[in-house]
Amino acid sequence: MTRALAQEHFDVIAIGAGPFNLGFAALTAPLPELKVAVLDASDHFVWHPGMMLDGAHLQVPFMADLVTLADPTNKFSFLNYLKEQGRIYPFYIRENFYALRNEYSNYLAWASRLLPSVRFGHRVLSAEYTDGAYQLSVLTAQGVTHFSADKLVLGTGSKPYLPPIIDEAAQTTGKVMHSSDYMFHREEIFAPRQQASRPQIACVLGSGQSAAEIFLDLLRNLPEEDHLIWATRSERYFPLEYTKLTLEMTSPEYIDHFHALPVEKRDALSAEQKGLYKGINADLIDEIYEELYQRSISKAANVHLRTGCSASGIGALGEGLSVSLRHERTEENLEFCADTLVMATGYRSRTPDFLNGITQRITYLADGRVDVDREYSIGACEDIFVQNAELHTHGFTAPDLGMGAYRNSVIINRITGREVYPVEERIAFQRFGAAELTDLPTVTTSSSRD
Repeated sequence: MTRALAQEHFDVIAIGAGPFNLGFAALTAPLPELKVAVLDASDHFVWHPGMMLDGAHLQVPFMADLVTLADPTNKFSFLNYLKEQGRIYPFYIRENFYALRNEYSNYLAWASRLLPSVRFGHRVLSAEYTDGAYQLSVLTAQGVTHFSADKLVLGTGSKPYLPPIIDEAAQTTGKVMHSSDYMFHREEIFAPRQQASRPQIACVLGSGQSAAEIFLDLLRNLPEEDHLIWATRSERYFPLEYTKLTLEMTSPEYIDHFHALPVEKRDALSAEQKGLYKGINADLIDEIYEELYQRSISKAANVHLRTGCSASGIGALGEGLSVSLRHERTEENLEFCADTLVMATGYRSRTPDFLNGITQRITYLADGRVDVDREYSIGACEDIFVQNAELHTHGFTAPDLGMGAYRNSVIINRITGREVYPVEERIAFQRFGAAELTDLPTVTTSSSRD
């Protein structure tokens, strides 16, 4: 079969236009020597639209934007966005480092519109490597077209995860939703129920930031006669650890330390570090407690919190759902019915199907996960890079918005073969691992006889 000729050739094609690849586009925009395209299947920019609750904010300061930590002078900074929108003084007066989530989403959409390399409505169907370049078949509104590139940057993100305990009948009820779809169902959840024979029962499963935000929204808006259940398999509703010495772990030298560990030690360490990136903001926990406390004054007791309970089965029951939980320590079972079930069960990375044609050019670990080198390449020839697919090789900084500009600096410097953006090698006061102590005074010993 004759291979179709590429309509355009690029030095780099980045696939997926999420925050990290938008940052790549913004940081490569000033570089005339690089011809870059960022392709995304969506018709326009969208960023977690199902989680745009009023008042929800980022868990990182606004400086964790597309460019600032790599190049504070870049025109695609969050502060420049505010200036162009006439909002920089209100943001200054607000005196809050944490941008609202919908405001940050608007910022990302603004950047995506202004970046000439970003092309929406471009779904990559397949990739192969021939004639010394990656050949991509891409579906657009005009049909299938073809591009080629010397290098690829993969930023296809992760997908909402629903555990297999939900049976098919329950999935068809429309009563089960992933937290990423919550806003699409919110109006229906709060709609007045005509001739209801009993109070409504709503349940949230999970204990991360999304679960907490949704629980608080339900707590504030459901009638007091309705029942609200919040259950998690975690032993507690743990907060994000945001102390300064812990934040030093979001640093190049901690990534060096983590990446150098054997695979089994990295996996064990990752399992211990979920509280560093999957917990709840402390102020949100306080808001929830305050709401519960105010309810307790009027003795409204229809809120039920359960920890240490994992879901063991979810099925259809009449017009609602049956939910089975099992306490992992006491081995007790808890069963109840629910009218609404929000699964805040996180996201899972997956290998895009379009990579099937170039798997031989990708390096893998023994267990099948991609083997990401220290500078974010998974290519056997060091020409394929990843964004936020390296949790198992680089640690919990992988999904951190604040490390996006750092990672892009590393990738861009590697692609160009020069230091376009200076990369800090050491920023922490602490050292990770048993680094040699220096400049200590010499210790001498002496002995004497009585």
